[in-house]
This record gives sequence, structure tokens and C-alpha cells, in this order.
Amino acid sequence: MTQFALSALAATRALRALFEPTPLQRNDFLSKRYGAEIWLKREDLTPVRSYKLRGAFTAMRKLREHDPEARHFVCASAGNHAQGMAFACRHFGVKGTIFMPVTTPQQKIDKTRTFGGDAVEIVLTGDYFDQTLAASKAYCTDVQAHFLAPFDDTDVIEGQASVGVEILDQLGRAPDLVVLPVGGGGLAAGVTGYLRATAPGTDFRFVEPAGGASLTAAVAAGEPVTLKQVNSFVDGAAVARIGALPFAALDWVAPEQILRAPEDRICVTMLEMLNVEGIVLEPAGALAVDALPELGPEIRGKTVVCVTSGGNFDFERLPEVKERAQRFSGLKKYFILRMPQRPGALKEFLQMLGPDDDIARFEYLKKSARNFGSVLIGIETKQAGAFAALTAQLDAAGFTYRDITDDAALAEFLI
Repeated sequence: MTQFALSALAATRALRALFEPTPLQRNDFLSKRYGAEIWLKREDLTPVRSYKLRGAFTAMRKLREHDPEARHFVCASAGNHAQGMAFACRHFGVKGTIFMPVTTPQQKIDKTRTFGGDAVEIVLTGDYFDQTLAASKAYCTDVQAHFLAPFDDTDVIEGQASVGVEILDQLGRAPDLVVLPVGGGGLAAGVTGYLRATAPGTDFRFVEPAGGASLTAAVAAGEPVTLKQVNSFVDGAAVARIGALPFAALDWVAPEQILRAPEDRICVTMLEMLNVEGIVLEPAGALAVDALPELGPEIRGKTVVCVTSGGNFDFERLPEVKERAQRFSGLKKYFILRMPQRPGALKEFLQMLGPDDDIARFEYLKKSARNFGSVLIGIETKQAGAFAALTAQLDAAGFTYRDITDDAALAEFLI
């Protein structure tokens, strides 16, 4: 057994002072769908509803063992890492200063305060995370505190490896495949580091958001690179640059082992897990499950473990998730329609709608001295194929229209 594996075992034992192992649950719904043994490692059920507590606790514990006088820790985070550090600070009775962007939702701020109590101070600064991170590091240097990195830290990676330790213990055998979400890379580096040493027959797949594919970019370049643009929807994994230490531990990963999940498709998975299984997952927490359709025949008859990495979902985002899921599934579309300005024109259009078509949005302002006016219309249906029949009727009737559903710029401005 490697030294890293031994350290992961020690980290796992130490974590029992905080919480019992998170469940490893066989999911009958997914197993039947894919003809495989699909198990979910429920990291959404830790005390802070994400695996981040493991790394924060381990790093803090080891630093205090080395320096018992260490009593002030600093981090920058807008989500799960902040909550994990806050929980660890309260456990150890040390001071934590947590820097968060000014734009952080109040729900995340409140949860961090709840987990940390009087042990933590929250500083809101910067409109963007890079500004927040710079401010936190400058403050950390000024007060000579200890900076707790979210993923680019050996002890943090060691703590995240405890997920792999628990998987092997709970399953009682080596899984054929483990599917892991990737953001900064700490979880993937830790779990694979342990399982490759103790279960060499296990294969891995890595799933990252399509709008934040930092591992894909790093593997292509042979080193971490900074993405020019990141889609922040999958906020728990939308990282512009994978950590140097995690990537060093993942330098064996081949391009074909990485899957990129479209943000809108992730919304379909989130809704399905909520409605069918009653499991609340945040976007990053749904990444591993979202990749299963792409794995298809490859996993039939095999034992597959998907790590559901977090469940810190703000239900105020649910309308957006539903909207994106409907659009991805082809059940909702938006059109700009050129409507004749004459009596009966709207009635003619409405008669083209099918029995399952429903108008979800309609904006029209009659223009003076014009023969035509523009209509913004959103339509929901129960079967994606219904839109082909609708557009065929629009074409036959001579209506001029434009489908703007997938036009990112227009959709963001108008919808």
C-alpha cells in the first residue's frame, strides 16, 4: 500500500469524530435503466451537504498537529468550501475569516454563518471571485493567518481521498467503474490516488461542465491552463484552472476518460433525480449521474459508483433549472414572430397550436403606421416533435419567424 493510501486511511479514521460514512446506495431506478449495478456515493448527505468538509477538516487537523498554536484560518469561497471550513473552525474552536464575493446569494452566506457560528467572520468583497481571492490572500499575509485552499493542497486532497476509502469498505469489493465530477480536481485526485493503489482493476471517468472544462484543457496541453471564459451555472465545479497538485496526481488521465456535460442537460438530470428519486442535487452534484447516458453499453452488467458530490441547491433557482431542462429536451421554444397587424391574425396563429401546446410567454406591442408587428412568444409542449408540425404550419401560412431558443445572446437579453 502506498504512503498516500495509508494517509487516506488515517484521514478517514479522523473524520469519524465529525460524521459517519456517507451512504453508498444502490439505485434501483438507474440500475434498471442502464442494465448495471449503479451505486450512488451520497456526499450530498455530509453535515454540510458536500464532500468539501473532508478536505477542510483534514488540512486544518494536520496543520494544528504540526503547529498547535495555529488559531486563525482564512479562505475564499462562495459555496461549499466556505461551509466546510466554517464547520471545521467551530469543531476545533479556532477563528475563521471567510471571504465571499459581494454577489454571493444570501442563502449561502446564511448557511456558512450557521455552520461556523461565532467561530467565523464573513467578509464580502469583490464582484468576481478572482478579486475575492486576491483580497483574502492579502489579508492572510497581513494577519499572518493560515490560508486554507479549496483543492490545490496536499492535505485537502488527502481528506477527499476518504471518499474512496469509504466506497471500497462499503461495497466490499472493487467497483468496475467510478464516475467522478471534476472542478478544481481535489476530489478526483484523492479518490483515484487511493483506489489505484488498493483496487487496481477499477476504471474511472471524469465529468466536468462543458462551460468549465479545465481538466480537458490541461490534458490537451500537458499542464494546467487558464480557460478564457467559464460558464458559472455549475458553480461547484466551474473552475477556470485545475489545481497544479491535483493535475500532477491526474497526469495519467487520457482524453477519452473525460466527459463534458452540457449545462442544460445537467438540469434535466437534476429534475429527474428530484422528481423520481427525491434526491436534491446541486448542478455539480449531478455531474456523475448526468454522464451515465454517454457511457451506455460500456457499463452494462458492470458495477458503477457515481459520486454525488453536493446537494446545496437553492430552490430559488428551480424555475431556471426547469426552464433550461425544458429547452434542452425540446419541450419549450421561444420565437420572434412577424405578426400582421390586422384583425384575426392572432386568432389564425393560435389555431395552429396543437392540443398539448401552451403559451408560456407572449409580448406584443402594436406599432403605428406599420403593417406588421413583432411578437416574442414562448411555447411549451409535451412532445418535442410537436414543434415540427407548428413550424410547418407557420411556413405554409407565410408567417416570418425566428427560433431564438438556442441563441445565447438574444435569449439572455429577452428571456
